Amino acid sequence: MPSPGMRAFVPPVPIEPLPHGLLSGCLDIVTTTDMHELNGTDHVSSSCGQLGLWQGCPDVDPSGVLPPFTNPESKLFERPETVTSEPITITSGIECSTFGLSFEEGRARAVESLAAGEQSTLEKYAMSRVLPRLAFDNVVGPGTPVNITLGLGLLEDWMAQTHGYRGVIHVPSVAGPLLSRTRAVPFLRDNECLGTLAGNRVVIGAYGTTTGPYTEPLTPPVPAPAGSVWLYITPPMRIRRDAAHLVLREEWQGLNTVINDRRALAESTFVIETACESGAAVLVSLDQDFTPPAEG
Repeated sequence: MPSPGMRAFVPPVPIEPLPHGLLSGCLDIVTTTDMHELNGTDHVSSSCGQLGLWQGCPDVDPSGVLPPFTNPESKLFERPETVTSEPITITSGIECSTFGLSFEEGRARAVESLAAGEQSTLEKYAMSRVLPRLAFDNVVGPGTPVNITLGLGLLEDWMAQTHGYRGVIHVPSVAGPLLSRTRAVPFLRDNECLGTLAGNRVVIGAYGTTTGPYTEPLTPPVPAPAGSVWLYITPPMRIRRDAAHLVLREEWQGLNTVINDRRALAESTFVIETACESGAAVLVSLDQDFTPPAEG
């Protein structure tokens, strides 16, 4: 290898976030400048209650096949609920000697680093705090691993029976190839959003070590057993955020004159909102040929 003076210094290698994650554009993303919205939000839940059936003057079926329709004691009346969403700030800090990094170079690098990693960081946060809370004590299926096709079906059936509209399925990237192999989710071009036959959106992201839903308040859930992962489904999501910004705006703010180092810091705040405070989880096997053992 030639000495540094003989080598060329070139621009960094371009990078881009994964195309099917939380911030890929397939979910509603609102960029706000209202600082109050970045303190967390409250909104009235959207169509989360159960609808009722009622028949006026029930009578015998003219064909004689069905018995008279039985009305409930009264019609259903649901009180609207408030959905509260907490904020989270993702930070990108850069530190280097003042001789190795100028003020403008440090600022640019902090912003670029934030843009590259904010999606995966937000997905890890969602798996640790958002998804397990939304699916509180709501595991569909046996609670032991099922194959991924059945797992998707169980989640989608829960969404259809509970809400009846399009939801969002959250899939760790390690399970993505199984979705392709089983053709449970058709993989399209990079600029198209993934979805199932039933119409639910699919987010494949860096959810990391997946955990099951909370079953007791303040008691962290356990990670998925080796060889399996948790999948989640939620009602529609909206992500509220601000534009990435530099915290240390003046050069002197990031200087450490004792050791002659320079720092730069970029941040962005996010609020993950859902239409309703609900969700479901299922444990699936990563074995492509998995068949659950027979009972007994």
